Amino acid sequence: MFAIGWHDNGSVRLEGRLDAASAPQAREFLAEVQGICRLDFTRLDYIASAGLGILVAVQRRLRDGGGGLVLAGLSPHLREVLGLAGFEGIFEFE
Repeated sequence: MFAIGWHDNGSVRLEGRLDAASAPQAREFLAEVQGICRLDFTRLDYIASAGLGILVAVQRRLRDGGGGLVLAGLSPHLREVLGLAGFEGIFEFE
């Protein structure tokens, strides 16, 4: 199961598994974000390459406009996955 939505604090909340099945939902939602956007990974259990690709595409689009993604609440496992993928130079981690 996957869910994405606005958190009360203005960040985007991700829950469950961001994989090929949930990628279209995430892509559609994230197409609407602008400026600097904080993604809350606290409740995200898993991210597949399809999810990683979406993050990179959104980051590229936002950076072109002077913004970007801030990744927050990463579990040690997800932080390791993103580090192994070389994302520490692409994203801001909170």
